Order: sequence, then C-alpha cells, then structure tokens
Amino acid sequence: MLALPPWFETLQPEPVERLIDAGGPVLVLLGVVAVVVFALAIERWWFYRITWRIARRRLVRRWAARRDHRSWSAHTLRDVWAQELVARLRRPLPWLKLLVALCPLLGLLGTVTGMITVFDSLTLSDTHQARAMADGVARATLPTLTGMAIAVVGLLFISRLEHVIRREDQRLHDRLAKALEDDHA
Repeated sequence: MLALPPWFETLQPEPVERLIDAGGPVLVLLGVVAVVVFALAIERWWFYRITWRIARRRLVRRWAARRDHRSWSAHTLRDVWAQELVARLRRPLPWLKLLVALCPLLGLLGTVTGMITVFDSLTLSDTHQARAMADGVARATLPTLTGMAIAVVGLLFISRLEHVIRREDQRLHDRLAKALEDDHA
C-alpha cells in the first residue's frame, strides 16, 4: 500500500467532514449536484466569452460571402444557420434546469431521512431530551437549506443565461443584416 506523506494529514478537511456528518449522505449528493451545476455555469461562461464570439464572426462572414441574399431559400438558410448557432448556446439549459429543480427535492429528502433518524433515536432512548431533539432537527434541516441555496444560485444563473441567449440571438440577426448593408455600401 502507498504510504501517504506526513503533510497529507494536515490537508484533511475536518470542517467538511463535520458538515457531511451533520447533513448525512444526501448532503454529499447535493455537493455533487452543486459541483456539476457550477461546472456547467463555468463552461457556459467560457463558451460565451470565447467560442460563441468566434463562431458568430464565422457565421457572419459565411453569410456575407454568399452571392444570393435575397431569395427565400437564402433567408431560410440564414435562419437555419442562426438557429443552429443559438442552439449551441442553449444546449445545456435543460440539464441546468433539471439539476436546479432537483436540488430542493434532494434537500427535502435529506430532511425527511434526518427526521426519521431523529425519531428513531428518540424512540430508542429512555430519556426524551429536548436538546437532543433540537440538535437532530437542526441537523435534519441542513440539507434543505443547502438544496435551496444551490437552487437559488442556479436559478440566478439560468435567468442570466436565458437573458444572454435572447440578447445574442437578436445581436446575431442584427449582425447578419448589417453584414449585407456593409457589403452593399
């Protein structure tokens, strides 16, 4: 077995372990969902800042390089190209919405399982201490709080992304139209 270096012991995240103990296994699942949501958010930011702008410029140049801009088929082709490009920007949106909607439900699951654990421990103990029950209820509500926090941040990101998609769709059409004006001027 591989021996770990002595400094590795200092890296053990004790507060994280206590948080997981306090929230239970559902809190770990919520952590995984949060990582995926924020990874998708970072990926969309990267796509929008780098890839989207390059692809938009290429499409505008491709449209301007065409000879036929006035026929019905040319307009249909332009719309199809624009829809395909905007669809690339919109691609992870359904997954983000699913994961964000899942967060409060996972939090509720954690609360229910935590409350079951609290009631089990109360039935097993001879003394019914109010302090033990209060601690158990606090531990049981931690997953709900976590799920709601992740969902609120995720909803803010989804709202912003939808706004960016609408704006960029309009900008793309405007730039395609302007490319023809610049070409004819």
